[in-house]
Amino acid sequence: MYELGEPRFCSACGGAVRRSVPEGGAAVRWVCAACATITYRNPAVGVAVVLLDDAGAVLLGRRSRGPYAGRWCIPCGYVEWDEDVRDAARREVLEETGLAVTLGEVVAVHSNFHDRAKQTVGVWFLGQIVGGTARAGDDLDRLGYFSLAEPPPLAFPTDAQVIAALRTALP
Repeated sequence: MYELGEPRFCSACGGAVRRSVPEGGAAVRWVCAACATITYRNPAVGVAVVLLDDAGAVLLGRRSRGPYAGRWCIPCGYVEWDEDVRDAARREVLEETGLAVTLGEVVAVHSNFHDRAKQTVGVWFLGQIVGGTARAGDDLDRLGYFSLAEPPPLAFPTDAQVIAALRTALP
């Protein structure tokens, strides 16, 4: 029985792959029964930009579709092939919020396991607005600034971790 998103065929020869756990390892790999090529199932890379107003409230967007519709998140998205991680962060926040930003330090890096079929490693940057007009777009239908102490229902558990860490780190 295969899980959603599990590889079934070898990318090298097209043969059937089988689950394998390397000696001493806990991670599952898929090995081709015909040519022994290992098929790796790796997480995608996601980026998010933390934007704070002068009062220390964080900009969140409400998800407009999918399994997290109606819940809020820090503006985020995927890094595309051949795209620099910082370029991806700026692009995603522009697509989702209409805001142009500069990026500062990395404020968090987390593994995201909330969707077993679509795992990611997320990188959260601190950002500063330098232009644009705030408007929800792409995967969001609303934007709003929220107190770090009382965020709305969040789509992603790792956003809750980031907000909690910011709450304790900021004066």
